[in-house]
Amino acid sequence: MATRKCNLLITGRPGVGKTTLIERVLEFIDADVGGFYTSEIREADRRVGFSIVGLNGERGVLAHVDLNGPFRVGRYGVNKDDLERVGVSAIDEAIERSRLIVMDEIGRMELCSDAFQDAVRRALDSRVPVLGTLQERNNDFLNAIRGRADVEVMRVTTSNRECMVPVLRDRVMELLSR
Repeated sequence: MATRKCNLLITGRPGVGKTTLIERVLEFIDADVGGFYTSEIREADRRVGFSIVGLNGERGVLAHVDLNGPFRVGRYGVNKDDLERVGVSAIDEAIERSRLIVMDEIGRMELCSDAFQDAVRRALDSRVPVLGTLQERNNDFLNAIRGRADVEVMRVTTSNRECMVPVLRDRVMELLSR
């Protein structure tokens, strides 16, 4: 059976511009977009954490140096409650109401939650195309996503990131026109 759609996931080294690439592509997309993105929390020019922002307006703290708890990634404590409250609900809402699901990012911090992993699978299995970022690291969950027949992984580097904007824009517009 042929795959009905494709999910586009960007991968690359940290700081290479994956999120910026998605933001630039979305400027060209005239469709209802749902999902979430993450952004740095900075204090006095120092990164101290990450926020998670639903495209529906919900916000939360994904991780912070001052958070204690069982889930840690490097120096950051992961806030599983906000990840699920903002991230999982934004994904589920996008599956129901949007023409494109944005998931920025699927990485180590996000893997602290089984509910989040289930939401990612639901999004990838849905009829709604996904545009997202996928951490380069190897683990069972990320490798399973890379291995899916309906996932196309594009690697962004500092040398190709500018030419990736029109390529990714055209692929997203193609998916939305189906």
